[in-house]
Amino acid sequence: MTIYNFSAGPAVLPHEVLQQAREEMLDWRGSGMSVMEMSHRGKEYMSIQARAEADLRELMAIPKNYKVLFLQGGGHLQFSMVPLNLLRGKASADYVNTGEWSKKAMGEARKFGKVNEAASSADRNFTYAPGFDTWKRDPNAAYLHYTTNETIGGVEFGWVPDTGNVPLVADMSSNILSRTYDVSRFGLIYAGAQKNIGPAGLAVIIVREDLLGQAAPNTPTMLDYKVHADADSMYNTPPTYGIYMAGLVFQWLKKQGGVAEMERANIAKARLLYGAIDASNGFYNCPVNQADRSRMNVPFTLKDAALDGGFLKQADARGLLQLKGHRSVGGMRASIYNAMPLAGVQALVAFMNEFAKQHG
Repeated sequence: MTIYNFSAGPAVLPHEVLQQAREEMLDWRGSGMSVMEMSHRGKEYMSIQARAEADLRELMAIPKNYKVLFLQGGGHLQFSMVPLNLLRGKASADYVNTGEWSKKAMGEARKFGKVNEAASSADRNFTYAPGFDTWKRDPNAAYLHYTTNETIGGVEFGWVPDTGNVPLVADMSSNILSRTYDVSRFGLIYAGAQKNIGPAGLAVIIVREDLLGQAAPNTPTMLDYKVHADADSMYNTPPTYGIYMAGLVFQWLKKQGGVAEMERANIAKARLLYGAIDASNGFYNCPVNQADRSRMNVPFTLKDAALDGGFLKQADARGLLQLKGHRSVGGMRASIYNAMPLAGVQALVAFMNEFAKQHG
């Protein structure tokens, strides 16, 4: 039986990547060492990290005036690092509140300055992305922060806000590399790795160089972007194995045809799954505004919550795993990141159709 893992994160990795990591586990390319044993300053490991950065730059067409950082702490630490580094002496920053991860980012930012809630979708239980014409921005804000895809609520921005000269900061933890972005429109992009990049613990930061070097005076050394940028992400021992795994994923993405090809595949997967939900005559329901539905995280409920347990039990028996929705919203959630093959979504849709016929 083929297993399909719909976990929201840590999430499915490409099978080919896991196979290559297994083959190289004890001996990386004749070095006699596992990547986990290598000195981070040895030529073997430094070549791994250099290629990972080069491949990511190619995949996202990252301009030369942006630094790429591979840091620890996941996306959560970025909630603090962003205000510490980007307030740059200003009193406030704009934040767009579209769900759980936006709220967490705002909560941390309030420890370092004023947060102006420029827009919120709380009025409809975070089921849509607020239109740009409704945003109420602070003209003196140091930056504007938004979450491009809310993993829990399944809301994704299909557009990039135009903030003019105000640096745009994006938490792309759950949809980075799944669709094409013009990096030059952002001041800073950050992403926890455990959804579309690699193992948990690693964070990738892409930051415009002119925003470096202006951290708050009391910023701990390890939380200063410029320190890490000047040291090529090696101020301290980096998360070497996570970076190695991310590098393998970047190579895999290039073999698939890059981000544009991945975006086409993600559109096809999402259309198939949402189509099954919408065609179920109300047996399944997705609460998210149709124009703002995530291609990565698909939340849905059954017509009767009493059926949830049976649905999950039968899905597990079919090898369709980790479909239970987040505890804060309930229901179901299917995360269909880059590494989820079309066959996995097809198997899920076939099961959903059968279950609906049995209980409809």
